[in-house]
Amino acid sequence: MPKPSSLMIRGRCFEWGQRTYLMGVLNVTPDSFSDGGEFNTMTAALAQAQSMVAGGADIVDIGGQSTRPRAEQITLTEELDRVLPVLRVLRKEISLPISIDTTRAVVAKAAIDAGADIVNDISGGTFDPEMLPTVASLGVPIVLMHIRGNPQTMQHQTNYQDLIGEISSFLARQIAVATASGIDQEKIIIDPGIGFAKNYEQNLEIFRRLPELHRLNCPILLGPSRKSFIGRILNQPDPKARVWGTAAACCAAIFNGADILRVHDIREMREVSLVADLLLRQSLQVLLMD
Repeated sequence: MPKPSSLMIRGRCFEWGQRTYLMGVLNVTPDSFSDGGEFNTMTAALAQAQSMVAGGADIVDIGGQSTRPRAEQITLTEELDRVLPVLRVLRKEISLPISIDTTRAVVAKAAIDAGADIVNDISGGTFDPEMLPTVASLGVPIVLMHIRGNPQTMQHQTNYQDLIGEISSFLARQIAVATASGIDQEKIIIDPGIGFAKNYEQNLEIFRRLPELHRLNCPILLGPSRKSFIGRILNQPDPKARVWGTAAACCAAIFNGADILRVHDIREMREVSLVADLLLRQSLQVLLMD
């Protein structure tokens, strides 16, 4: 099946290949790797969401469970208590599509019922067997990400024989499972999972070989923002000081065909994507036609 040309979400048309779309990260957690504890109050979360809207975000992604390396799993009740109150308030205040960053079907359904529009599952639908059937019943788009293990174990599972081949096989399998569960192909977005069971060299390889994932015929989301591979390149231990390194990574992702970038610094990355789209996307289209 060819890659869909567009997707309607909350009355907004996402036209794949025409420009880069930005997903703003809103972690309502005390322990996320770069902004834990900053937005886990209603006032702070709402202010950040409004700032992202003003900065040019296309989607706001709300998560209540940290997925940084070695993060502890919280209870279902804790996750619901973190995300649902914020989501209900945001839905009244902003018109952008909202995604729920979760691996639990119960959270996904509750969030969609509360006004979310997209499910963003870092496990690609593998942690909870009810996730894909639930998303199918809800009729919403889903982001399927590649991972090995879980956040507590993933950094010890980087022994690939064929990195891109194994990522592609995983994603192809989960696309097939998703469509068999009743999810429309046009509503599936894929994410190779930068930093999730990938070491420094493997993260760089994903950027260089990203065009190979186009054969899966799904829009591609990439999450390079403030990641540790950028910190290593820059010798910068502070994630918040990696803005311009993130900007360079976003340019590389755009050149290699990423459709959505999941980022923290919306205003800066909007400027980056506006310029990179104009300078690089035409070159990408020529390469893809060759």
